Amino acid sequence: MNETLSSYGAHGALATPAQRNQVLRNTYWLLALSMVPTVLGAWVGVATGLTRAMSPGIGMVVFLVGAFGFMFAIEKTKNSAAGVPVLLAFTFFMGLMLSRLVGSVLGLANGAGLIMTAFAGTGAVFLGMATLSSVIKRDLSSMGKWLFIGAILLLVAGIANFFIQSSALMITLSVLTIGIFSAFILHDLKRVKDGYETNYISATLGVYLSLYNVFQSLLMLLGIGGGRDE
Repeated sequence: MNETLSSYGAHGALATPAQRNQVLRNTYWLLALSMVPTVLGAWVGVATGLTRAMSPGIGMVVFLVGAFGFMFAIEKTKNSAAGVPVLLAFTFFMGLMLSRLVGSVLGLANGAGLIMTAFAGTGAVFLGMATLSSVIKRDLSSMGKWLFIGAILLLVAGIANFFIQSSALMITLSVLTIGIFSAFILHDLKRVKDGYETNYISATLGVYLSLYNVFQSLLMLLGIGGGRDE
C-alpha cells in the first residue's frame, strides 16, 4: 500500500537538508494530529455499534473499498489544500473500521489494559524505527519493493483466512504484519531523511498505515493470548 504513495526507483533530484527537515517535521506533526480522528472514529464505532452491525463480509468489503478509495483521493490531493482534510477524513474512517476489534477487546475484563499495552508497544516500535532511521547511513530505498510484495502477500493471505478461519494462521499473519510494517516505518522515515520523499502528506500516510497495522496486530495478539473473560 505504501508504494502507491512513493515512487521507488524514480527519485529525481534530492531535497536539500533544510527541505528534508521541514518535510520530517511536518510529517511528525501531521502524524500526531491524525491520531485524534482515529481515536474519535474508534470511539464513535464502539459507542454506536456501527461496524458490529455489519456482517464480517460486508465489513471487509467496506474496509477495502473505503481504504483504497481514500488512498486514491489522498494521492490526487496531496499537493493541494484539500490534502490534509482528506487524510484526516481517512484516519477517522480507519478508526471507525478499527472499532470492531477495539470493542471486542474492551469486552474482556482486562480490555482497557490490553489496548494501552498495544498502544505503548506501537509507540515503542515507532521510536525504535525513528531512531534507527537517524543512525543508519546506507540507502534503504531498495528494500521498498520487497516490503511492498510482503504487504500484498499479507493482504491476500488475510483475505484467504477470512474464509479459512484458522487461528494459527491469524497469529502467524499478525506476527509477520508487525515485522513487515515495522520495517516499512524505518524505510519510509529513511526516505524522508535521505530526501527521496518530499511530500509530507504522502510520508504521513505511509507511516500512518504502518502504525495502524502494527497496532491492530499487537491488539489482536494480546486479545488472543492475554485476554480474560468478564
